[in-house]
Amino acid sequence: MTLEIGNKSPAFKGKDQHGKEIKLADFAGKKLVLYFYPKDDTPGCTKEACSLRDNYDLLLKQGFAVVGISADDEKSHLKFIQKYSLPFPLIADTDKAIHEQFGTWVEKSMYGRKYMGTARTTFVIDEKGMIEDIISKVKTDTHAEQILK
Repeated sequence: MTLEIGNKSPAFKGKDQHGKEIKLADFAGKKLVLYFYPKDDTPGCTKEACSLRDNYDLLLKQGFAVVGISADDEKSHLKFIQKYSLPFPLIADTDKAIHEQFGTWVEKSMYGRKYMGTARTTFVIDEKGMIEDIISKVKTDTHAEQILK
């Protein structure tokens, strides 16, 4: 199933870097930036996370909560958060269940080799749990600006 703008967001739940459960219902009445990224502490993912970090106050002022998701584990997320002082939680989706719900676990290709991985995608979910925007062509350096446009 491919999600589109105007669809209801899947009711995801997962554990953050501290093992605390985070679910869609936690954000009822708030706008949520749910961003899927391939791997902690890699160049593109670091730029993307730091763009969101550097504009976090502005995102909060606009009513957004921010949550990142990758297939990395809790320990990896905690290191990434501490290294770059990220002010938002990261969900460890090691079994790819949330990726599957959002259609972000996809076949990729590099140098002719096919493999499964995360499609870097951001879902902006409104206060009622509806998908307001889907950003699939993420500009890692200026991602916060893409959301705030």
